[in-house]
Amino acid sequence: MDQNEAPVLEALAEHQKLKRYGFTPPAHRQGRSVDARVLEVLGEQSFKSDVVASSGLDDRKSSNGYLSRAEGLMAEAVGADKAFFSTCGSSLSVKAAMLAVTRGEGELLISRDAHKSVSSGLVLSGLQPRWIRPRWDEQLKLSHPPAPETVEQMWQRYPDASAALVVSPTPYGTCADLEAIVEICHRRGKPLIVDEAWGAQLPFHPDTPTWAMSAGADICVVSVHKMGLGFEQGSIFHLQGDLVDPVRLNQCADVLSTTSANVLIYAAMDGWRRQMVQEGKTMIENALELARGLRHDIEKIPGLHVLEDELVHAEASHDLDILHILIDVSQLGISGYQATDWLRENCRLDMGTNDHRRIEAVVSISDDKDTAERLLSGLRDLSTKAPELPRPPAVVIPREEELYLETVMLPREAFFGPVENVPVEEAAGRISAEMATPYPPGVPLLLPGERINQAAIDYLRSGLEAGMVLPDPTDPNLKTIRVVRDEPRRER
Repeated sequence: MDQNEAPVLEALAEHQKLKRYGFTPPAHRQGRSVDARVLEVLGEQSFKSDVVASSGLDDRKSSNGYLSRAEGLMAEAVGADKAFFSTCGSSLSVKAAMLAVTRGEGELLISRDAHKSVSSGLVLSGLQPRWIRPRWDEQLKLSHPPAPETVEQMWQRYPDASAALVVSPTPYGTCADLEAIVEICHRRGKPLIVDEAWGAQLPFHPDTPTWAMSAGADICVVSVHKMGLGFEQGSIFHLQGDLVDPVRLNQCADVLSTTSANVLIYAAMDGWRRQMVQEGKTMIENALELARGLRHDIEKIPGLHVLEDELVHAEASHDLDILHILIDVSQLGISGYQATDWLRENCRLDMGTNDHRRIEAVVSISDDKDTAERLLSGLRDLSTKAPELPRPPAVVIPREEELYLETVMLPREAFFGPVENVPVEEAAGRISAEMATPYPPGVPLLLPGERINQAAIDYLRSGLEAGMVLPDPTDPNLKTIRVVRDEPRRER
């Protein structure tokens, strides 16, 4: 295939050149009647590029196959057997993968640091999760990807599970030993799904952590908007090998996805693939060099510490994506929540993952010396102004043995069954019927079907007081918690 092509993008350009007009959705007719105040913000070109996929970009039979050709080019570019584009984000892609490998029933081994979209997939599907414990770092109070030995133990305990699912890289940039985990799964003839939402750049440079397909994973889910140059909601899931039926995977995605896919998202992913083939190695090399310099310069700012060695020592991560710059601000006497809010308000800088003692800046291939200097300037100002900020409330972090709650019901049964709201003081010992997810990074602490303990309550309540964001509980202040009304008659 000719990797210099961009079929969807070129078809969109041709559509505009020919000045096609459709008596079909979208009703805005390429922006003809859109409010001028909207056009001022969004731009006329964005509406011109928003066309319906069939009977618009392509004919009513999609006979030109623009999308399928773009997906084929993507698969060839990264060495996968198949690639599927999604305009509903990796949240949809990972659910489709879960359904495809399990056929919607039975057990699935899942790393407990999985994103809430995986948990939503459990509610949707009715699957029984068998949780793989990540490696908990008592000193840093964060989790590293699970060890291969832990995955092996879980397969020995649950040999009838359909597949395993792990996250790599994590939102902190830490990576699992995928080659070892693949070998463990394939020895049993079972597929491995890798939620590689943060790994869009990995196939295009040899000095990045191992890409899931190179490690032999069966399905790899990538969020193009996170580390690639696509729009929000752009996602690709890649497939290789013969352990997963590509027809079923495609059908599962079709069941979940919209029938009104946004061509803008397809076109951006198509163009980004071409750009990566042509220029990606150089662009990523520049980003890596920039990140190395930033890590060095941030470390010199008083009160700030860039985590690196701590994340890749023998008991931690297998590898690290250095584009994720995780910064400990605790020596400044403030929390990561305070630091994030201060940088946004005073420096117009938005940070990514944050918690009780850390903030994260993620470098992309779009960054350069100017944006790096803007980050450094803001962090220097933060270092200077931190003594003026109030001391943060303490966040009560659970011990490792309290961190992983017991699953006593299927998530689906707990979510859809009879429920009630109880005062948080009465919630310990009850079975959660909702998620409680510190965001970002979006890993739920409470899941439907898990028995709540007091340590989890103390962590969430103290976290809220300190500035934690919990977007999903029914009561955002967590004065009440939604729980299962009737205890199950049997434990699973």
